Parts: sequence; structure tokens; C-alpha cells
Amino acid sequence: MPAHRRKQSNVMLYTLIIFVGLFIVATTVAVFYYVKAEEHRITCEELQSDFDDFISEEEKTNIGSIVGETSNLSTSYMQTMVEYHDETVTCVVGGVAEATSAEVKTNNAKAKTQEALTTAGKYLDNIDPNLTGLAQVVNALAEKLQNTMESKAQTQQELKDKLDLFKKMEAANLDAYQTLLKEKDILRQDYNDVQEAYAKLSQEKEKSTDERVQYFTDQLDREKANIKKTMDDLLETQAILTETQTMLAEAKEELARFGTPKEDSMAYMPDGKILSIDNNTKTVIINLGSKNHVYRGLTFSVYDKGGYIGQEGQDKAEIEIFDIGDSYASARIVKSEINKPILKNDTIANLIWDSSKINEFVIAGDFDLDKDGEINPDAISKIKATIEKWGGKVTDKISVETDFLILGTMPNIPEQQPSIEEQMMDPTALQRYEDSLENLNRYNELETRARSLWVPIFTYEKFIHLIGYSEKSGQAGAF
Repeated sequence: MPAHRRKQSNVMLYTLIIFVGLFIVATTVAVFYYVKAEEHRITCEELQSDFDDFISEEEKTNIGSIVGETSNLSTSYMQTMVEYHDETVTCVVGGVAEATSAEVKTNNAKAKTQEALTTAGKYLDNIDPNLTGLAQVVNALAEKLQNTMESKAQTQQELKDKLDLFKKMEAANLDAYQTLLKEKDILRQDYNDVQEAYAKLSQEKEKSTDERVQYFTDQLDREKANIKKTMDDLLETQAILTETQTMLAEAKEELARFGTPKEDSMAYMPDGKILSIDNNTKTVIINLGSKNHVYRGLTFSVYDKGGYIGQEGQDKAEIEIFDIGDSYASARIVKSEINKPILKNDTIANLIWDSSKINEFVIAGDFDLDKDGEINPDAISKIKATIEKWGGKVTDKISVETDFLILGTMPNIPEQQPSIEEQMMDPTALQRYEDSLENLNRYNELETRARSLWVPIFTYEKFIHLIGYSEKSGQAGAF
């Protein structure tokens, strides 16, 4: 065989061997990867089955919205869920979540929550462990703590006030004690003076009879001189008294020519007068304006022209201001009588309002504002509001500054104090009885003091006539 043919045959042989070797290697690798692929497929199917048992199809779809965002891409949803669960347990029980199962963590958290709710139940009412959460309990406890702190602050303030009062009383007691000590010193000095006088009398007793007679004679002369001086002074005083009584009698005779003055005479002085009347629009013009401090809504009673208002307080009409100028005002006629028409120069008056001063009132008694036969418990406060609205002032006590007393009917009191059985049925019965007695005493004291100080006394009916409010008082919302 030629050499070049032999070389060609060797190359082909080598090529065939390499091809067969590569085929065998490829076949072996393919078989190996096939076997591994089958193992991975079986493992994947088993994992898929386990995963299907672990989570439903709907949960697979919504796993992101159920768990929430993961901390990073390498963190699984399960790990994220565990982290969120641990954070929840930490919020409930505090500290770091223990390294155990979610079931144990949850049971421990529930147990501690139950203990906390049981403890909180001692301080909070109506706690249902099945319906109440820790956040609600914490908020309720915080609110109660806030209320407790406020109550504590109030109590501390009250304690401070009482301590201040105690200090004042202690200072007053100290002053009283000092005063008593001074009085004690005075009494001791008086005692010493008596002792000294007694000693002198004892010495005088030891003197001779002549000396004692002379002593008492001199003393008698001095007393006679004192008596004579006293008699002279008495005669002089008697002469002055006689002269004063004569002057008083002359003053009474002079006063009788003008009539006896009444304590309520100033209440009947007019405040202004009617300038003109428009019967078509039922309005009038009065001579009071903004410079006289009148305002819209103010009412006046109208009386026949003259100087004074009728003592009974009965008016012929009532008007209400609705428009104001500098020196005049327009008023609508609220009430009038056909047979007693309003005329030019008729006088107007309001008992409360005054252009130059603030009238001071005191109110006492029971009032039936709506004339339904029932006493209005808030009548005094309503009358007070009306007086203050129209520029008057209301006080609780009669003094020399008081201008008028508005006196209602005498307060009604039960015939006798409520029995024990009645008090048990109505715990407020005794308090109402004592309040009614206090109101009656106040009523009588105010009336007596008003009469002693010549303070004018008006009934409710006369009062509303004198302020031009009798017509409006019967309307809803008048007070």
C-alpha cells in the first residue's frame, strides 16, 4: 500500500474514533441532564403540590396585597409576613418577639392582652374582651388619666384656695388673739385700779370719824356742784329742744301746704313727649334722639300731657322706637285706645331707661309672666335681662343706692317640713322646703328694708305698664 493511502486511512480512523467518542460523551451528557431534568421536574411538581396545599389560587393572585411590600427583592413573602407578625406581637407585648412559632407568639400575645384587659377592667367600665382592643383600652385609659390629672389640678387649686383662706382666717384669729390680749391687759389694769381703790377705802376706814365725815362732806359738795352743772346743761338742752320742736312744727305746716311727698314720686316723672302723630302709619315722633341715648326696640308708655304720670301707672298707649335721629326718634304705636287717642305733647316715660343716670333695681318674689296661673321659675332672670338690656342695673340687696324694688307675689312654702318618708321618696324635698323658706325670708327682709329706706315698691303689673311693655309682654319671646 502506498504511503499516502496509508496516511489517509489513519486520518479517517482517527476522525471516526473522535466522532464515536464525542457521540458517546454527548449521549452520556444528554442522559445525565435528562435524568437530572426528570428529578427537577418531579421535585418541582412536589413543590407545586406543597405550595398549592399552602396557599389558594386567589391568595396566589393577591399575595402582594395580602402581605404588603417586601423589604427587598431577596425577601420572600413568607419572611415578610413573619416580620410583620413579629412587629404586631412587639406592638402588643413589647420587647423583641421570641424565636418560636407564629401560633405560640399569637397565643402569648392573646394571653398578655387578656391580662392587660383584666387589669384595665378594674379602672374602666363596660370592657368586653371580645370586642375591645388594646388601642381602644389605651385611649380610654389615656382619657381617664387626662380627666384624673384635670381633677387633680382642680383639687390642688381648691386646696390652695382653702390654704389661702386658712391663712387669712389664721391671720384674723391672730388679730383677734392680739385684741383679746389687749383687752386682757385693760381688764387687768381695771382690776389693779379696783384693788387700789379698795386699798384707799380701807385706809379711809381706818381714819377717825371726824376725818371720814369731812372727807364725805367734801365729796358730797363736789357731787352737788356736778349735779347743779348737769341741771343747768339739761335746762339749756331743754330750751334748744323746745325751739327745735317749734321750728319742726312750722316746717310741717309749711310742708302741708304742698302736700305730703311720696317716696315713688320720681318714678312718675316723664322722660319726653310726643312731637307729632301719623295715624295712617300708626307712628309717632318723640323729642328724644341719639344724643339722649335712646335705641331701637326701647318702649315707652304714653300719658296725657301734663307734668306727672298717673299714680296707678295706667297708660293710654305704648310705643316702640324703630328709627333714631340726633334729637328725635320715630316709634310705632304698639297699643292704643280709640277713645283715648295719642295727642301732640302727650308725655312718655319708661321706668328703667333714663338719659342721665343708671337706675338700680332689686327683684324679689314669684312672677307669672305669661298669665297662665303657673309661677315661672326663671321669671327673675328674664326680668333682670330686660332691665339690663334697657340700661338698668340689678342688685341682690336693698341699699341707699337702690332706686326701685320690683316685688312679685309672696313665695309659697309647704305647710310643714317634709317627713322622713317623704324625703326618702323625694331626696330633693327637704332642699326645696329650705329654699322656699329662704326665699320667703329674703322677700320679707327686702320689703321691710325698702320701706325703711323709702325705696319705691312696684308690682310686676305696674312695672310693665311703667315701661310700656304690657302689650309686648304677652307675645312669644318677649323676655
